[in-house]
Amino acid sequence: MEMDIYYVDAFTDQQFKGNSAAVVPVSDWPAVELMQNIAIENNLSETAFIKPLEDNRYAIRWFSPITEIDFCGHATLASSYVLFHHLGVTETIEFVTSKVGTLVVRLNVAQQIEMSFPVQNPEPVADVPQALFDGLSCRPISVLKNRQAYVVVLANERDVREVQYDSALLKTLAPYDVVVTAAGDDYDFVSRYFWPANGGDEDPVTGSIHAGLTTYWAKQLNKSVFRAYQASRRGGVLHCKLCDDRVVVSGNGVLYMKGRLFVAG
Repeated sequence: MEMDIYYVDAFTDQQFKGNSAAVVPVSDWPAVELMQNIAIENNLSETAFIKPLEDNRYAIRWFSPITEIDFCGHATLASSYVLFHHLGVTETIEFVTSKVGTLVVRLNVAQQIEMSFPVQNPEPVADVPQALFDGLSCRPISVLKNRQAYVVVLANERDVREVQYDSALLKTLAPYDVVVTAAGDDYDFVSRYFWPANGGDEDPVTGSIHAGLTTYWAKQLNKSVFRAYQASRRGGVLHCKLCDDRVVVSGNGVLYMKGRLFVAG
């Protein structure tokens, strides 16, 4: 079996920055085991598989090297980049998902890829697991949680950039990941994302969690439009806007590689 594959750096306009995702267009779903093995072989945060449905509607599935993921923003951006810039799509894209409904994507006037996500609002946590406190080197100001992750609010950007984490302890919080965040110095807010239970130690840039961070910071900062930065080693810039029950997350993408897969199955 042969398949095209693209590597795209998402949420950046520079190669080797942002978060890399593999995109594999398919005419029908390969076996789940094969998709998982391809993701393991790629060893990127996510590999996205996209299947055409009708017009500009596509089914999308995301796999980390560990498991299939419910929702991934940067691999959605990467898939959109491939469709817009390499597969001839010129109009709005609708991605159909099994867990988070339909994701609408378009190119905005700045030629950024603009994705509409359902709000993933985090709620305060009354009983914070001890593993969360012990797994981070900074004491939280507050802890919230949405369907994806514990949202740990720290005192300032410096704490976010310098926080150390214990992957073994954070892994015990499965199925939840952990994001740390604070108001930014040069950005509205900053974050870092740790997901040893579902993908790896630290995710370079995580579009999906900004569907929750945006709603949190909208309340804290009393505004609806944000320029955010994920302060990983690679780093990435996300433009976020709260629109009622949707969060619009926008960013750039850069192609790194196009190739062919040769796999059995």
